[in-house]
Amino acid sequence: MIQWVYEQAKRARLLDDVIVATDDARIQKAVRNFGGKAVMTSARHSSGTDRVAEVARKTKAMVVVNIQGDEPLVEPRAIDEAVRTLTEDQACDISTLAATGEAKALFNPDVVKVVCDRRGYALYFSRAAIPYPISECGMRIADLSNMKCLRHIGLYVYRRETLQRLAEADSSSLEKIEKLEQLKALENGWKIKVVKIKSGWPSVDRPEDVNEVERRMKGRSHARG
Repeated sequence: MIQWVYEQAKRARLLDDVIVATDDARIQKAVRNFGGKAVMTSARHSSGTDRVAEVARKTKAMVVVNIQGDEPLVEPRAIDEAVRTLTEDQACDISTLAATGEAKALFNPDVVKVVCDRRGYALYFSRAAIPYPISECGMRIADLSNMKCLRHIGLYVYRRETLQRLAEADSSSLEKIEKLEQLKALENGWKIKVVKIKSGWPSVDRPEDVNEVERRMKGRSHARG
């Protein structure tokens, strides 16, 4: 799976380098075996952001992309779009991705939802249903057939200084409650621009997700062949 993430990231046109940050020697060895680049980091990090920040300090990169290792179907064009958004919008501190999700995703805590303002900046991320569908009498709407949500995709593009400040900041109250590290950025006042893409892709959040991801990976392999 790590190799698929790595190879997809290498296909992005706006990335100058791709590095796997890990505290596991087995992962480092696996990456080097397929010809990739891996760097060992501290095992004390509490989040992927902290791990990425450690590696970024050793580089001269002014823009850093955090691509999570459970996203083997990540689209190179989506990576480029997120990078382009950050570099072109000087008011943006962080950029990320989201795609339209079906109604059933609203009440699935494994699916992180996001709501944005009219300029596309994130207002809030949650595992709960946002926006919450409600009828005039205060009850939840039974028919959700036409209801959509904006499903967050966990890829982040940071300005160098934002990443380092975020890694140094203490965990925030909302971050602890929802177990979503991007909420720490919002609570500290950093602006997150959400890039809306046409369709997302499944990630590996639970063991049962592997079968669906493998099925799609095989389909892509056949298409390329």
